[in-house]
Amino acid sequence: MKKDITLVVMAAGMGSRFGGLKQIEPVGKNGEAILDFSVYDAVEAGFTKVVFVIKHAIEKDFKEMVGKRIEKRVKVEYAFQEIDLLPEGYTCPADREKPWGTAHAILCCKDLVNEPFAVINADDFYGKSAFAKIADFLRSGTGDYCMVGFRLQNTLTENGYVSRGVCNTENGILKSVTERTKISDCKYTEDDGKTWTELDPNTIVSMNLWGFEPDIFGAIEKGFKAFLDEKINVPKSEYYLPSVVSSLIESGEKQVQVLVAEEKWYGVTYKEDKEGVVAAIRAKMDNGEYDNI
Repeated sequence: MKKDITLVVMAAGMGSRFGGLKQIEPVGKNGEAILDFSVYDAVEAGFTKVVFVIKHAIEKDFKEMVGKRIEKRVKVEYAFQEIDLLPEGYTCPADREKPWGTAHAILCCKDLVNEPFAVINADDFYGKSAFAKIADFLRSGTGDYCMVGFRLQNTLTENGYVSRGVCNTENGILKSVTERTKISDCKYTEDDGKTWTELDPNTIVSMNLWGFEPDIFGAIEKGFKAFLDEKINVPKSEYYLPSVVSSLIESGEKQVQVLVAEEKWYGVTYKEDKEGVVAAIRAKMDNGEYDNI
């Protein structure tokens, strides 16, 4: 019997750049959202449970438009990321509107996940090989963490800049992740476009497809308190998952293996991206890749 592994889907983001609830925007021929395809690929790869991290505000629509379909395929549970869900002794500032970030999203599901698990963004299309690679790793029982990285050139959009975690690797092991929040055409800027720095198109970047053991929750919780002590009153501050991973690497507590997906990543960062994503996914459907979705 194969080992149980869980897929955690981060779907609580506001979709501010896209301008709507992009987590459930239809892209498939029958109204499927991107995450329908991710879950399909994950179940085929051997994942046995899906945990959606959402907000209570979208719960009804999300369950109606997505949850009901996916519950027919795999066990589904829900965790809720709310800005007032903080450790004991901390109070959410009255002017806080933005969620606390990807690491906080994962922390919100700690009571639902007791087995090796993968983490994905709800609005990213990763492809079959990415899920197959991470599922095999999670079942291997090494105790290490892992990340499925993509080539930078396969993750860009023509419709604006993107944010990517640029990875430094050595012999297949992740050494560091540097967040570059404004990348366009394999170049990044840190001064609002006054100057640009070239990146190798084949650079490995993180698309938030991580593989963890349940012990990550303790590290996230500890780090979150330190984060809040420093930045709780900074309205747009976020506690990012890569920062947790980086601290564990730097301290020598964990080793993170990098699995490389050579496929093209698809995502709807901007409204203008949707047409291209729809065309690519429907072409895959026409080729018979998702006949039973």
